[in-house]
Amino acid sequence: MKWNGWGYSDSRFLFNKKGQGEFTGKRYRLSGMILPSLKDWFEATFGTSLQHKTPATPTLNVSAVPPPNLVEPFVEELKVAGVAASHDPEGRVFRSHGHCLHEIFALREGRIGRVPDLVVWPNCHNDVVKIVELACKYNVCLMPYGGGTSVSSALECPLEETRSVVSLDTSQMLNESGYCTGHEPDSMEFSSLGGWVATRASGMKKNIYGNIEDLVVHIKMVTPRGVIEKSCQGPRMSTGPDIHHFIMGSEGTLGVVTEVTMKIRPLPEYQKYGSIVFPNFQQGVSCLREVARQRCAPASIRLMDNEQFQFGHALKPQVSSIFTSFLDGLKKFYITKFKGFEPHHLCVATLLFEGDREKVLQHEKQVYDIAAKFGGLAAGEDNGQRGYMLTFVIAYLRDLGMDYYVIGESFETSVPWDRVLDLCRNVKERIVRECKERGVQFPPFSTCRVTQTYDAGACVYFYFAFNYRGLADPLHVYERVEHEAREEILANGGSLSHHHGVGKLRKEWMREAVSTVGLGMLQSVKEYVDPNNIFGNRNLL
Repeated sequence: MKWNGWGYSDSRFLFNKKGQGEFTGKRYRLSGMILPSLKDWFEATFGTSLQHKTPATPTLNVSAVPPPNLVEPFVEELKVAGVAASHDPEGRVFRSHGHCLHEIFALREGRIGRVPDLVVWPNCHNDVVKIVELACKYNVCLMPYGGGTSVSSALECPLEETRSVVSLDTSQMLNESGYCTGHEPDSMEFSSLGGWVATRASGMKKNIYGNIEDLVVHIKMVTPRGVIEKSCQGPRMSTGPDIHHFIMGSEGTLGVVTEVTMKIRPLPEYQKYGSIVFPNFQQGVSCLREVARQRCAPASIRLMDNEQFQFGHALKPQVSSIFTSFLDGLKKFYITKFKGFEPHHLCVATLLFEGDREKVLQHEKQVYDIAAKFGGLAAGEDNGQRGYMLTFVIAYLRDLGMDYYVIGESFETSVPWDRVLDLCRNVKERIVRECKERGVQFPPFSTCRVTQTYDAGACVYFYFAFNYRGLADPLHVYERVEHEAREEILANGGSLSHHHGVGKLRKEWMREAVSTVGLGMLQSVKEYVDPNNIFGNRNLL
């Protein structure tokens, strides 16, 4: 794994000696492929030049890592209990951050901030109980760590924390079962089940399988006050407010999730990808709304705006034959010339159907029939499959951007259907305006997609990035622009978060999001369950 970037060390986007885009490694469908359009898109979109590089610090300088503040009796009792622990500098740095822009940007420059003093690896529920008991005994601060994919600053050690900080790494508690839960967040490769629960996660196939709250049957969580769990694993209980909903979304502030019982299903008999091209984003949104109204959404349906469509096209691999190239050109001619779609307005939805083969084919026809009523044209299985698979490599692109003075990030919201278009337009325009006012010299990349649909609305996912050459403090500019974009989301009726969570990054809006009384309720739960703030990551509250 990279210590200062996303994912595996052997997998990365780069521009080779010929200036061609390329994705290295052997782990992904895109691995080893040439991306002939990436360079032109990258330079045109961001005003960059491959001559202007800002490479990352290649290796971690362990001498820059602060020495650990250890509570020796705590460490000794861990050894007696047989719990693995380490204060190795590399391991402490690796667990000191998630994947917010400012966290990775600092590491690339070799700047090491506050890091955990110790890492512990429980193997089972009883190990966690022992760790929490010892933390209470010696007043040690615990920070649960799952897969480290947080984008809400949730894993940053609070600078004001003077106690010994211990990262409780749950990776040794994961078991492969061979079953399908259907829960596939973008970070699926690296995130953990406990993390999904703690952040109220959502996955790409939620239309069939549901979000994490729909999949969870039973949770066990260790807190300083004791273990929280329901008395049985029944499918439903009418026993007051659901305690699972105090656990889901608690973001490591109340305790450690140690065991989760999940709904499972047989692996689907049949899968089929698809894609639809629309004349414009408005008609695409109208189609998705009708699909949601008729409750016939496939496992995954995601609508990209035009900017994101162009972005996806830039990541298209080099074709292997003249015939394939000819067919691609023919499709483009048909859509833009014969059907009259404007290349700078059209947008694309990618689809994934799965289940019983006969039902999938019936389902597919129903969705395409609805799409046709909104001007949509079937655009092939290959585009749908490529769009879905890009989800797992897209995060690697940020590291490439930072190699050439480009910084960027993603954020998300959920919004009622009647406000989707206004919110998308206004947030993108706000980003462009804020960047210009703050001295960003080249127009930013500002784009969105509708990623999940519901009866009452949709999840909208934004990307924005800009060339920061000439800025004295690019991170400050970025953070102010993101802050204003979030204000615009709230002003347009969007939620504080759909699935990324709150962490430290968004907690200033929690009172607005849940009301003063609601925030007080959460604070009261925290004070009862963890009166000495052993789980002191300072997320949410």
